[in-house]
Amino acid sequence: MQNIKNIIFDYGNVIFSIDFARVQQSLKELGISNVDEFYGHLQQDPIFDAFDRGQISAGQFRDRIREKSGNPELTDNEIDGAWNSILIGIADGNHDLLLKLKGKYRTFLLSNINEIHFSYIMKYLKDEYSFDNNDHLFEKVYYSHFTGMRKPEPAIFEKVLKENNLNPAETLFVDDSPQHLAAAKALGIQTFLMTAPDTIQAFAQREGLI
Repeated sequence: MQNIKNIIFDYGNVIFSIDFARVQQSLKELGISNVDEFYGHLQQDPIFDAFDRGQISAGQFRDRIREKSGNPELTDNEIDGAWNSILIGIADGNHDLLLKLKGKYRTFLLSNINEIHFSYIMKYLKDEYSFDNNDHLFEKVYYSHFTGMRKPEPAIFEKVLKENNLNPAETLFVDDSPQHLAAAKALGIQTFLMTAPDTIQAFAQREGLI
């Protein structure tokens, strides 16, 4: 990694810890079979992509879960609870690190997210940190369900680069999904794959970013 002036961060499993195994178990408990194919880190039903892009509402998403589970009596709260079970929380020190990096680089957040998870996380940030949102931690934030695009579609990376006049060769993208990194790399962006038990704090220290 050389000549880095800009850093684009993914959110899930980079800043905010998530657990795919936990949500898969929760979906299974709702009555959904073959959850590995239905929703996972590397593949998922098209309904999740559409939800990430904001192409369907939370109500339409819940109806699809009821249909998939074969249980039309599932309540909104039951579905939201299962879906939000993927969300764990933020490690101590991550926010402090992001503020330090913001003082040294142009930093951005680029997250595949949806209406239900977004609402949960905004409440979590308020309850745990008295933050109204993530905006103060970055120069600009990009959430997929507000943009109509999601990673690894090249258009969402191109949007971040163009709107902020970023040189891809001077830009680092940190994400936990290989398919997302491949799309960024194809545009000339430098990349790093975040893999547990590695953390952004250890990574930043190791690479001399702070």
